[in-house]
Amino acid sequence: MTFTHRALARPSVTANDVSAPLADDVVRRAQQGDVDAFEALYRAHAPAVHALARRMLGSDGAAREMVQDIFVRAWERLGSFRGESAFGTWLHRVGVNIILTQLRVARRDLHRFTEDEPDDGAAVAGPPDGGVEVRIDLDSAIARLPTGARTVFVLYDIEGYAHDEIAQMLGLAPGTVRAHLWRARRLLMRYLDA
Repeated sequence: MTFTHRALARPSVTANDVSAPLADDVVRRAQQGDVDAFEALYRAHAPAVHALARRMLGSDGAAREMVQDIFVRAWERLGSFRGESAFGTWLHRVGVNIILTQLRVARRDLHRFTEDEPDDGAAVAGPPDGGVEVRIDLDSAIARLPTGARTVFVLYDIEGYAHDEIAQMLGLAPGTVRAHLWRARRLLMRYLDA
């Protein structure tokens, strides 16, 4: 199911409606199977979901693919949305959970949660999808972080989760979360100073 290139059949359903008082009606219609209403939700929330995925995964290509996965899963789980929070908040949590699941699978495949950093202080290669001349900015520096450090950094410093919440989500001790965060900040300072 792809929502990006399909024209809306109803002119009354737009992405702007999602942030208006009609948002509850758009969500309700989507829950009842109205694909046009769900597409309006997609258009309104896809940029934020993409930003979250790009930061957590460190790759724009992987983030684009993950956005589709998140929205397909949201469509499947839409009936579980009870309206106790804003739709965007619910969708954000669905996205974080899906991304964390993918990272766990990758961790199992690699048998480790973190990657080794260079011991000699040499610059690390650019982000996985970078070109020859990669412009160093915060997003590309975050993408260069080892997976564990990047995940904790994004969840704590960007998304605002507490150490204990992150520890529970990742199945780590709170001290390990703090260590990942310290490492991420130290590496970011090195990457941004280079």
